[in-house]
Amino acid sequence: MQKEHSDHSPSKHNFPLCYLATDIRTPSNIGGLFRIADALGVEKIYLAGDSLLPPNSKIRKVSRSTEQHIPYQHEEDALKAALALREEGYRIICLEITSRSVELGQAPVVEGDKVCLVLGAEKDGIASEILEIADATVHIPMHGVNSSMNVTSACAIASYELLRKMTSSQSA
Repeated sequence: MQKEHSDHSPSKHNFPLCYLATDIRTPSNIGGLFRIADALGVEKIYLAGDSLLPPNSKIRKVSRSTEQHIPYQHEEDALKAALALREEGYRIICLEITSRSVELGQAPVVEGDKVCLVLGAEKDGIASEILEIADATVHIPMHGVNSSMNVTSACAIASYELLRKMTSSQSA
């Protein structure tokens, strides 16, 4: 039997995973990131560069108002934000298909790590200067006709896998 939504009680547990979204200008993608972050216990979203910011009615609609519950901040410079997060002990993991990226399952993340997942705009991807300073660049193996997927879909898959690795003795 399917559970009722009223049966859900939020855990209020956040994991040491944050997103650094760079130049994402599509409201549905930003809203989707907030909804994923809420569902998976992501601690914070950094919206960098030209990324859209709440309040925005389209973001709110897709996020189902989770932008009101997930901490976020705007950063003008994504590279500076990534370097600051590294100084705070975060591993910088870029989600991008490159000639040097490894499959997501091989991400160099272990239990207890703090991770910043860097996400780029679908058209332009992640800036090369951020890819250069990353601890790793990972991709999701694609088996269909397309060589990539929507940033929010990819983010959900990557977040789940990274959290699984980060919490191997806990339940993500």
